[in-house]
Amino acid sequence: MASDALRSQVATKWQDAFKRLNNNQPGISGLLTFSESWTNTLDFVRPVNLKEGQSHKPEDLAVARKDFEMVNRCRRLPVCLEIFLDELRQKFYLVREDVDSYLAQYEQSEDPIHIYNLIFRLKEWYDAWLPSEELGATIRNAFILSFQTQLYSILGPTFVKGFKDFIASTLPSSDPEMSDKAPDIEMWVIFEMLGFLDRYESIIASAGYEHIEAHVLENCAGQWATPMMDSLRAWMSEKIVPWMLLMYGREAATTDDARVMLANVGSRFDFHMAKTLCDLRTREIFDIIVDYPDSAGALHDLKDCLQRVDQRGALVKSLRKANRKRLLHPGADTRLILSQYVATIKCLRIVDPPGVLLFKVADPIRRYLRERPDTIRCIVSNLVGDEDSGDSLVDESEPIVPLQQPDIEDYTDPNWEPEPIDAGPVQTNRPSDVISTLVSIYDSKDLFVKELQVLLAQRLLAITDDNVEKVDKERRNIEILKIRFGEAALQVCEVMLKDMTDSKRIDGHVQSQKASIVHPTIISRQFWPMLESSEIVMPGQFQVLQDQYAKEFIAFKPDKRLRWLPHLGTVHLELQLEDRTVEADVPPLEAAFIELFSGQSIWKMNDLITAVGSVDRSAALKALLTWVDKGVLKEDEPGTFRLLEIAEEASPTRDSSRIVPAQQEIPPVASLQQQQAEQMKIYWKFIEGMLTNLGQLPLDRIQTMLKFAPGYDQTVEQLAGFMEAARREGLVAVKDGIWKLTPK
Repeated sequence: MASDALRSQVATKWQDAFKRLNNNQPGISGLLTFSESWTNTLDFVRPVNLKEGQSHKPEDLAVARKDFEMVNRCRRLPVCLEIFLDELRQKFYLVREDVDSYLAQYEQSEDPIHIYNLIFRLKEWYDAWLPSEELGATIRNAFILSFQTQLYSILGPTFVKGFKDFIASTLPSSDPEMSDKAPDIEMWVIFEMLGFLDRYESIIASAGYEHIEAHVLENCAGQWATPMMDSLRAWMSEKIVPWMLLMYGREAATTDDARVMLANVGSRFDFHMAKTLCDLRTREIFDIIVDYPDSAGALHDLKDCLQRVDQRGALVKSLRKANRKRLLHPGADTRLILSQYVATIKCLRIVDPPGVLLFKVADPIRRYLRERPDTIRCIVSNLVGDEDSGDSLVDESEPIVPLQQPDIEDYTDPNWEPEPIDAGPVQTNRPSDVISTLVSIYDSKDLFVKELQVLLAQRLLAITDDNVEKVDKERRNIEILKIRFGEAALQVCEVMLKDMTDSKRIDGHVQSQKASIVHPTIISRQFWPMLESSEIVMPGQFQVLQDQYAKEFIAFKPDKRLRWLPHLGTVHLELQLEDRTVEADVPPLEAAFIELFSGQSIWKMNDLITAVGSVDRSAALKALLTWVDKGVLKEDEPGTFRLLEIAEEASPTRDSSRIVPAQQEIPPVASLQQQQAEQMKIYWKFIEGMLTNLGQLPLDRIQTMLKFAPGYDQTVEQLAGFMEAARREGLVAVKDGIWKLTPK
């Protein structure tokens, strides 16, 4: 049961509410007036159906204003607002029907114009249901929130896709020949009215990003000659910024206001443009390096982009992957790899002057080149200006400087800069000349000096005529190389050049005492690299000429003796046959064979080989077939050759079984690898003695003991390679790094 106090309280509140609704009028006349105003207000704010042509008339607003004030004065506006929003939710199916209709049309045609029409239709519903401003901000704000909430609930993925396509259609064309569309400012006002700018901001921005990506790829892909970043920023300023103002800066009153409004979003768009260009150049980096220096513009773009975008790791990964796939494989020529490596050095110096990227990219290339046996020879050939080596690895404009050692940090230098954050604990490559970088592939420059000696010996011995210019050219090369390697390192090369000069002088003296058609190159055996040996003995008049020349030489140099290398050099022959004279410049083996035919017209190949000494059978056959080709000899039967005093008709074809495959010319000087192999054969006796006396030894112990052997200068890696070769021949065995002799 209610208490008297509660009854009194309820009665009091009832009386207050009645007075408020009755407006203190007599009887219930005020209550009747409120009831009429309540009904009119609900009728006025109730959502209309545009499909049936319903709309609010202007004269209705004057009546509704008084009724609305009556409801508000009677404190019934919250209840009215709740009823209005409930009817709004009930009538929203009308909007849904239109949305579904327009989206169905878009799905069929994928034409953004249907999205455009839908947006304007939504504006019509919005305007038709929006309460008048004169009814107050409360009901108006409640409507906006409710309308947008209901609208977002029915706009699915199809609308999002169509909306993005429509936004993309409003962007300016990348084609400079097409005129830009006039901006539809009203449309952007509708977007803001419906709340699309806030809700779909990421969609609008993504459309802008994709447009920028398409423009960058279309205009910059493969265009490496000139930097593109400035033109891209100019395009963005002229084309994209006005479009951005429609979304982000419509309320700007001045240029400064617009700049402030676009500062954040403009930075994001500029970042995305730089990232797109950086990604493009990263994918193209291998071809950009191949095309250098014509691709310098792309490298400057990449440098600018890397300062804006953190893509250094991606660049290193992309370039290393491309190198593994396209460069570091057996099918690539060593010189091509070196050329690409030099181009990589030059390009990455532009992109990253401190050298961090170069260190990370170059490491696999350096390790691969270190494993190739002809790398040193390719580098040295370039240093001495090998005419057959193609394009030079060294830029002629680059100054010739001594080989640089790793720099020590000078912290007192006012231009000193710290290492980049991604440098890691390893010392980065300070800028140095290309040759220093190439030589640094190996741990010591001694390998280069030895290979240089071999190559110089080959080039000097290849000078067959009295060509002073060629010798002078080699002398100039050595003077230049002295700057790089130092005087002491090239003393042997100086001796070789001096031998060439002394040889001409000695030959001139011998010729003055007794003229001879023999013009040997006299060299110092101790200072020249190991020459290819041969057991050829020149027969007949060649032997006589050699002996005569040696006699005159001993008379001039009593303390010296000549040791002939008859397999080297060239012989100019004039063959007097019965019906013709044949002149030819041939190697000594061909000359030795044809000399034997001067005393006997028919020879078997085995007898010829015996007469001139131990000669490889294939080399002998090649030499004999040379005279067959010249029509001087004829092979009557396999292995039997006859001198043709009277020429015969050339055979139309040669027996294919007798064709000797073309052989590469054997250089007169043994290669560095051959010399090392021969040297290690000498030290095998030391190794064999160690393992015999001491039993089993690890590799480092063998290396330590070999250092006491005279002239031993091999590295542990070279010793390991030699021991592995001995293991394959069955001379030694290894287990857990311990080497021992194989029992015989």
